[in-house]
Amino acid sequence: MRILLVDDEVELTDPLSRVLIREGYCVDTAYDGTTGSELAAAGSYDLLILDWMLPGKTGLEICQKLRRQGKATPVLFLTAKDTLDDRVEGLDAGADDYLVKPFELRELLARVRALLRRSGSHSYDTTTGRLSVADLELDYENQVAYRQGRIIELSQKESQLLQYFMENTGQLLTHAQILQNLWQQDSEQPSSNVIAALIRLLRRKIEVGKETQLIHTVYGKGYRFGTVSVDSAYSFSHGMD
Repeated sequence: MRILLVDDEVELTDPLSRVLIREGYCVDTAYDGTTGSELAAAGSYDLLILDWMLPGKTGLEICQKLRRQGKATPVLFLTAKDTLDDRVEGLDAGADDYLVKPFELRELLARVRALLRRSGSHSYDTTTGRLSVADLELDYENQVAYRQGRIIELSQKESQLLQYFMENTGQLLTHAQILQNLWQQDSEQPSSNVIAALIRLLRRKIEVGKETQLIHTVYGKGYRFGTVSVDSAYSFSHGMD
């Protein structure tokens, strides 16, 4: 997932960019509206995070230009402008969400995940019959996955589990939901230990070396699939690293 972050506050933009990169996103940054607008027009981004007030061109103008071009890329405004009229103006300009500074990082990451889910974080190619998330592809019918040139052979249950994860990218899936989905036709369902063992096997196959982690454990609850991990317990305001 590619994100463009445009904000002229370096003390905010740089640490926020590092956090997003640690969460598994590819992030480009710009510190003025002119550069940000050029990157937004030229690049293929899954999400734009824009400050409202920028030198050269405002975030509002960037968003309006994007919409005039017919691009539906999700836009999240980060701004100190917090009146109701400001929010309405931003949303009317084509923004998808609005977060007032200073903000909690946990909330920002949750909004990023929600916007990416809404825009479609997985795709299905009707020609090849493959389901895709990030750089991972699944050919469910043939029980084969592909990642960075690797061919990954899967068992039937591994293939079922991976399909369930990919079709619910970003969602918290509990042990009970996974059991119900994978063993819904069976009269007796296995214990949660079987799920843990199956996930360990799947991780070893689809996450090799320095490849981005895709299966994230939400301790005491279940699992979340995708390039972003569970919420970080950071507070994010001006000047924080």
